[in-house]
Amino acid sequence: MGYFRELPDVAYQNFLSDSLSSQSYVVVKNLFRRNKIRDDLEGVFTVFDKYEIREGARPDTIAEELYGDDKFDWVVLLTAGILNVRDDWPLTNQELFNFCTDKYGANINAVRHYETKEIVDGDGRMILPEGQRVDGNFSVTYYYNNQYITPLSIDTITGVTNFEYELKKNIDKSSINILKKRYLNQFVNDMRDIMIIQKSSQRLGDKLSKTENTRITTA
Repeated sequence: MGYFRELPDVAYQNFLSDSLSSQSYVVVKNLFRRNKIRDDLEGVFTVFDKYEIREGARPDTIAEELYGDDKFDWVVLLTAGILNVRDDWPLTNQELFNFCTDKYGANINAVRHYETKEIVDGDGRMILPEGQRVDGNFSVTYYYNNQYITPLSIDTITGVTNFEYELKKNIDKSSINILKKRYLNQFVNDMRDIMIIQKSSQRLGDKLSKTENTRITTA
């Protein structure tokens, strides 16, 4: 992933057994440096496009499709607000079925919860919106045309199975924000500017800092 090339380095105190000096350091990527899209910019249609992730697509294949280079997979993830690819990226149909089978076993098609169906009166006025989670014995009564009406349970609520629940979650993950290509260079340059290490006693360069050497300071 090209993202790691953008991270600054940190010289970390060497605790390895073959260290030859108390001032020996190991240079590693500073995984604690991280940035994110400003909350007030998320969903701004002039900066982002809505993108539907197709079956089997990966961040690198989307980067190749949209930006012409798979190394910008980290831009896809960052602008989509995805920190954990394993949990936040949509599964393929087969992966989803395997996941549900492992998680629920024989209860894969058991009812997980109930949701309301949309109910309107004879004049088209909303009585009950669709998709509200309710108990299995939920009912609604409304007054219309000089009488009280209580719809049948089958017309009021529907059971959502474990598989249907996981399927909806997976579908929701498929709709993400994608940075428009014309802003790519600016975005990458801003990312690099943010990653520059500010002046401090630990700064060794724009992309390198060091940790405190406890073997010296505590001696």
